[in-house]
Amino acid sequence: MGLKISSLWDRLFGKKELRILMVGLDAAGKTTILYKLKLGEVVTTIPTIGFNVETVEYKNISFTVWDVGGQDKIRPLWR
Repeated sequence: MGLKISSLWDRLFGKKELRILMVGLDAAGKTTILYKLKLGEVVTTIPTIGFNVETVEYKNISFTVWDVGGQDKIRPLWR
């Protein structure tokens, strides 16, 4: 019985983990948004070659954000 209550408590009030995949055309601002969420400020970025992965904490939620580059050569990775 205690295990069920503990499991229910964790589900309702425990830390949640979510994953977000950001895709879009090149120079659309995906990396800028990612680092604004992560650092709270706008940083100067260069074009993303491949992808960036960052974990962003907000209240009791942990977001793992994947930022995939938007250049023509990288777009096949979107599939």
